Amino acid sequence: MTRLLLLEDDVSLVFGLEFSLKAEKYEVTHVGLVEDCKEVIDQEEFDIALLDVTLPDGSGYEICKYIREKSDMPIIFLTAMDDEVNVVLGLDIGADDYITKPFRVRELISRIRAVLRRKGSQPSDAILRSGDIALDPGRAVLRKQGVDIQLTAQEYKLLLIFLTQPETILSRDEILDKLASDKGEFFGDNTLAVYIRRLREKIEEDIAQPSYIVTHRGMGYSWNRHVVRE
Repeated sequence: MTRLLLLEDDVSLVFGLEFSLKAEKYEVTHVGLVEDCKEVIDQEEFDIALLDVTLPDGSGYEICKYIREKSDMPIIFLTAMDDEVNVVLGLDIGADDYITKPFRVRELISRIRAVLRRKGSQPSDAILRSGDIALDPGRAVLRKQGVDIQLTAQEYKLLLIFLTQPETILSRDEILDKLASDKGEFFGDNTLAVYIRRLREKIEEDIAQPSYIVTHRGMGYSWNRHVVRE
């Protein structure tokens, strides 16, 4: 499920947006103040942010800059200010798109999907290195201590999920959703457990005491090592 951060202080607008976005299977976290938004960003991971510009304690521009110091998460501004200066400012500081109020919810959802597609379609040549393993997403090659390791397509996809969200507990449902993607595939808990075990057999020194993929009982799994992009 796509996790969406909504920064907006107009309660009536928020009510309608939350209802429509949740109906489209987005997981929505709403905050109405800049300072509260910073706290949420520091504590949680999101796939996209919708930011109002004018807020009681500051500006959405401030949050945009705050996010860009940490990640390349997609950002869409929701603004009543549609003059060129404000639009250009928002895009220059790192926003991916903007939509002016009032807007149709269907148009907003279409823009969200378009931004997520663009972000998801951009190939990354960065090698993901963690401990003694390195994954080259551009060539779909995994190496452990310099030796190539063969992965199935689903093992590779699962490893990429972990490496792109390191040191974060991912629920089983989150992982299964990402594995299934939009291809209509179905994976159960037992299937995920098999993929986890097979992946551990290939990357862990001791699968009985894994140091990379750690199980959190009742919560899910996490990649327990720092990841560096090179």
